[in-house]
Amino acid sequence: MSDGGRGPERPASPGVDRTLTVLEQLVTAEEGLTLTALAKVTRIPLATCASIVYTLEHRGYATRKVIGRSHFWRPTLRLYGLASQLVRKVDLSQIAIAEMRALAEELGMPVHIGVLDGASVVYVAKAATPGFIQFDTYPGKVAPFDLTALGRAIAAHLPEDELAVLLPHLSAGQGPRAHGSSPEAFKKLLERVRTDGYAVEEEEEQAEISCLAAPCFNAEGRVAGSVGVTGFARDLVGDRRDAAARGVVHLSIVISRRLGCRPGALPSELDGSYDSAYRK
Repeated sequence: MSDGGRGPERPASPGVDRTLTVLEQLVTAEEGLTLTALAKVTRIPLATCASIVYTLEHRGYATRKVIGRSHFWRPTLRLYGLASQLVRKVDLSQIAIAEMRALAEELGMPVHIGVLDGASVVYVAKAATPGFIQFDTYPGKVAPFDLTALGRAIAAHLPEDELAVLLPHLSAGQGPRAHGSSPEAFKKLLERVRTDGYAVEEEEEQAEISCLAAPCFNAEGRVAGSVGVTGFARDLVGDRRDAAARGVVHLSIVISRRLGCRPGALPSELDGSYDSAYRK
């Protein structure tokens, strides 16, 4: 059977669409729902709703608690088991290669994804730009977490106890704008990162090089890594800097969504910083 064109804007399978609607409602509900309540909130006929939840129960995705004559339905952790298997299979280095290349071509600057490893950032992916001049960045490169925008973007969203372990390992850069940073000063810098929605490093790690990066979050709302661009400091100014910031924030949102992150999984202050940065 040919799949043809895109066709009308409707679900390819109404049955699957209804099943997913019921499942999503069960997951997001604060308490168990009766069939009557579930049918009302999903706007699905009661008989159809009953068929769906009984099937979910049979497959182990839903369970019910009987109180008197009422049955209250809730999802089970089998969904979590599926999600955990999927997360283990997700390769952050391959999750947005096409979009990374597009952004690198648009900006004329290489785009990287980094993850935290101890007190270091490891570059796990790179989309390079064509040309004679190439930056000394590559998958596998290791850098101090506090001297890169990639590392700062991650550190800004770590839990307090995890950040505290890193603060004794602040580094002195080799660039002309490097300066010794105390834990207190670094934490103030991270506040700015959270406010802006992205991190900046300007000629601190090395001369003439700057970078911008934005954090990526997983399905649990935890920071999983970051995506950033590297360029000459003279180029990352004005309109080009604004375009780079918009580009990395947008790409970080794309990656976060592919990791299963939904806006409701993040603390409200992160949602706000993401939204404000995206509008810049």
